[in-house]
Amino acid sequence: MKRTVKDLVGLKGKVVLLRVDFNVPMDETRKILDSTRIDNALPTINYLIEQKARVVILSHLGRPKGFEVQKSLWPVAMELMNKLPCNVDFCNAVIGDEVKYRIKYLKEGNVLLLENTRFYEGEDKCDMDFAREIAALGDIYVNDAFGTAHRKNASTYALARLMPNAIGLLMEKEIENLSKVIENPKRPFVAILGGAKVDSKIQIIDKLLEIADTIIIGGAMAYTFLLARGEMVGMSLVQNDYIEYARQTLIKAEEAGKKILLPIDHVGVSTSDRKSTVYKVKTLKGDLAGYDIGEETIELYRNEINNASQIFWNGPVGMFEKPEFANGTKKIAEAIANSNAYSVVGGGDTVSAINSFGTAKGFDFISTGGGASMEFFENGTLPCIEVIQEKIR
Repeated sequence: MKRTVKDLVGLKGKVVLLRVDFNVPMDETRKILDSTRIDNALPTINYLIEQKARVVILSHLGRPKGFEVQKSLWPVAMELMNKLPCNVDFCNAVIGDEVKYRIKYLKEGNVLLLENTRFYEGEDKCDMDFAREIAALGDIYVNDAFGTAHRKNASTYALARLMPNAIGLLMEKEIENLSKVIENPKRPFVAILGGAKVDSKIQIIDKLLEIADTIIIGGAMAYTFLLARGEMVGMSLVQNDYIEYARQTLIKAEEAGKKILLPIDHVGVSTSDRKSTVYKVKTLKGDLAGYDIGEETIELYRNEINNASQIFWNGPVGMFEKPEFANGTKKIAEAIANSNAYSVVGGGDTVSAINSFGTAKGFDFISTGGGASMEFFENGTLPCIEVIQEKIR
């Protein structure tokens, strides 16, 4: 079990380097469109403030090429000023004399947000010299950035190797809830996988074949599986290189006594029809391409969801961004939210979907990590968690 921020003693007056995930969406005017990631970090920040630590926050934003004004964390500092009960300052650098000066005069219980770590080449390269310069600024390192814990960056991986460390409260919650799904699943355990590509889900499909009782498949990836089963898919998106993998997966599931449910009707359009007429069909023939699951499929999936004791969902089951193809994902979200099962959702698109449908409150746990939650699910840990010190019992 990893050491958490609450296991740290004597924080008063100490400079705590806190790595968070403030990679928030902004519009062209730099207005923050969704502050969820900031809100998720507040419990750890507030705890450190209460302990009278001197809190120095590190984060990335986007994928800048060098210093880009449009990728500055300054708008986040403004947001923190409204959300925190202390003085919040901002420094437009991560290393250097100006940063050292600001930290020197940072008072106990106050916060200093440093600039975007990805403005420096050393961040993505996990450069140890860059990490040493950052480490020299503080006394203790706390990682609360679960969404980036699968990437070995200087501020997420290297710093933990150089300093006394712990995980934050968000990271602790992520590990606890995802581990619960993997290690001690309630049965029947139903997993729902959607999205476009089979190749991005291979590891998690293989893992779920071991631990889930039923795997429900939707989204464009379902058409590769349907074709592997010998069904007609029209002009739907198919990954031809993964048809054999899909076929072998269906065979393995049957041999293991596991269920894999695929769509039995569809919502789609004709690829040659300029009017974009929406068709509801049992079989995708000719130039029809599927973009959502149909009503019979929704009912099939809903029955499985209603009988589940535990549900894990990753990936929308249709092109929910377009209203005409959002019904399937919405109905699945509502079914899970209204079920009695312990429900966990992971993946950025899926989280966006349940937020847009207003069903988020019905889920027991919403993971903040897209790729990170998937990798944790596959391996039971992540590189940036592995380097954190164990709790002393």
